[in-house]
Amino acid sequence: MPDLSASLALLTEAMASGATVREGGPPWPGVTAVLATMHGKERAIGPVLARFFGLNVEVATGLDTDAFGAFSREVARTGSPLEAARGKIAAAFDRVPSARIGLASEGSFGPHPQLPFLPFGQEIVVLIDRLSGLELVGHHGGAGTNFAHVVVTEREAGQAFAQRIGFPGHGVILTAWVEDRQVPEIALIKDVASWASLAHGIDRIVGQAGAALVETDMRADRNPTRMRAIKRATLNLVRRSRSLCPACGRPSFAVTERLAGLPCADCGEPTSQTRAEILTCTGCNHREERPMARLAADPGQCGDCNP
Repeated sequence: MPDLSASLALLTEAMASGATVREGGPPWPGVTAVLATMHGKERAIGPVLARFFGLNVEVATGLDTDAFGAFSREVARTGSPLEAARGKIAAAFDRVPSARIGLASEGSFGPHPQLPFLPFGQEIVVLIDRLSGLELVGHHGGAGTNFAHVVVTEREAGQAFAQRIGFPGHGVILTAWVEDRQVPEIALIKDVASWASLAHGIDRIVGQAGAALVETDMRADRNPTRMRAIKRATLNLVRRSRSLCPACGRPSFAVTERLAGLPCADCGEPTSQTRAEILTCTGCNHREERPMARLAADPGQCGDCNP
C-alpha cells in the first residue's frame, strides 16, 4: 500500500510553492485535470467539470487507487475519506507531473446516523489546483444507496437479494462467512456478472465455508446508484466554488457545522432541528453564523410537545 503520509507531504510541498488562490480560481478553460480512478468515475465527474469549469478530465493511467482502500476487501482504507482522496491526488500528480489540477473521489457507507435500520452513503469529490493552492471539496450524503448485504446458506436466498438490489446492472461480491465474520482468505468472488455465475459462486462458497456473504458491490463502475451520487457530489463542488469568502474572496466558503436548537412553535423550547449554520473559509478561517430562514420548529419535532 502507498505511503499516504509521504504522498501528502509531496502534495503539500507542491501546493505551497504556488501562487495565491485569487490568481487561480475556477473556471479553468482548456486546462487538463488528472483524475485518480480505476473504476470509471470519469463518466460522472468529467462532463460536469467540463461544462462548468472548462476542464479536460483525463484518467491517471495505470494508477492503482485500490491500494488506498478497496470495497472488494483486499485493502482496508486507513485515515479519513478526505485523507484518502488527497493521497490519490498526490499519486496522480506523481504519475502525471505536468498536470495542474488533480481530482479524486471517496465514498463511505454504513447505517444511517439517525435511523440505524436504513443505509447511508456519503461521497466526496476533491479538486486540488497545485498552482494556486486551492482545494475544493464537494459532498453528497443520504439514504439513497443500495448498500446492503445478506448471509445465505443456499442460492435461492442469494438470488432474491441480488434481484432486490438491481443485479446484474448493480454488481455483487461474494465472500466466505464463518463464525459470524467474513473470511475472504477462504473465498472472495468479485465481478459476478450473470445469474449463472452468481448461482455457481454461492454454491461454491457454501460448499467450502457453510455460508456466503452476498453484498452490493460498491465499486463505482459496478454500482450505477453510487455513480449518480458521485455526480451529485461533483455538482456540489461546483456550487461551493461559487460561494466566496466575504473576508478574503477564496472560493468554497461553505457550511462546516449545523447548530441544533430551533425553538418549538408551540412551547418555545429548543428542539433537535437546525437553528443556524456555521460557514468557514478554509483559507483565512473566517467564520460566520447564519440563522435558518424558518424561525420555529414544527411541534411534531419537539421532545416536550411530542415525546
